[in-house]
Amino acid sequence: MRKAPDFTLENQEGKPVSLNSLKGQWVVLYFYPKDNTPGCTTEACDFTHLKKGFEKLNARIIGVSPDSVSSHQKFIDQHSLTIDLLSDTDKTCIQSYGAWGEKKNYGKVYEGLIRSTFLIDPEGKVAASFKNVRAKGHAERILKKLEELQNE
Repeated sequence: MRKAPDFTLENQEGKPVSLNSLKGQWVVLYFYPKDNTPGCTTEACDFTHLKKGFEKLNARIIGVSPDSVSSHQKFIDQHSLTIDLLSDTDKTCIQSYGAWGEKKNYGKVYEGLIRSTFLIDPEGKVAASFKNVRAKGHAERILKKLEELQNE
């Protein structure tokens, strides 16, 4: 297992959140393209819905996108989200996790955010990673994987 790249980013309230400050608990770090888009809304609502299940496993859910702090706050208010959303406008964290790269849509190739999730163990190591994930049902799959990892 490799050490997860550290980061310090502002959450929806403008407060800094760093990976280092989360040591001692599991972290579900998920990268998503844009606030208030259909897939991203599904994913954020599903993680919010399953938050208690993650908390029972000592896990904190954190979403990261290139959107601004104010965009995250509106997204949270609009959908009653209870998870932290971090703003990475310069994409430094996104790139350090390999969640930025070439994408294809309707035959068009472009650079963009690759929907990805990383399970980071209490020591700060990447225990599992998922790339190019589909939003629907993803939170449930991550919860199941976290249960498996903790039972190994």
